[in-house]
Amino acid sequence: MFGLDGELLELLPAIRDVNPVWFRKWPAIEAAARSIRIYQLAVIPGLLQTADYARAVFEGEPGAMSGEVEKAIKARLQRQIILSQANPPSLSVILDESVLLRCIGGPEVMTAQLAYLLDMMARPYVTVRIVPLSARSTAGLIGPFVLASDDGTNAAFLENAETGEVIHQIEVMHKLNQRWELLSGLAQPTYETIKIIKRVMEA
Repeated sequence: MFGLDGELLELLPAIRDVNPVWFRKWPAIEAAARSIRIYQLAVIPGLLQTADYARAVFEGEPGAMSGEVEKAIKARLQRQIILSQANPPSLSVILDESVLLRCIGGPEVMTAQLAYLLDMMARPYVTVRIVPLSARSTAGLIGPFVLASDDGTNAAFLENAETGEVIHQIEVMHKLNQRWELLSGLAQPTYETIKIIKRVMEA
């Protein structure tokens, strides 16, 4: 269905077992995509998280239990396999600068996470750019979103505090693409983003 060679058979079972029902459609879309664009306002996106950073994020959830947290981490890391496959999707990420300044998991965890982010940015198909705090009010303040596209399909994923939704409607996709373009215009180029990340790591 997705034109892959069995990757989803290995990727999806663990993810489906752990993730909430409202998220279960997304990993298949993500795995089939040729292009993924992510805007994040609060945290490093799951596809680029280290295990320790992900653990700190999951432990911040209400009623978090250690066993469930470890299962969720495993599922999140399993999703990242798409970035190491033979033909990975292009991944373009725009982060609000506040993502870098929120010390999730403590200084050591955050420093390791930012170092990992720089390592991933060295891959030719991964781009990360920062919207500086000096941009003030932006089209991204309302919340994060993800856009995924393949040869003939386009989808988006929107998430709030308690649920999420996979979107296919043309009108909504058009508005999200407009938001992306506005944020892209505010984002620092990659070479400046690298400087910003290193500056935060040294602070």
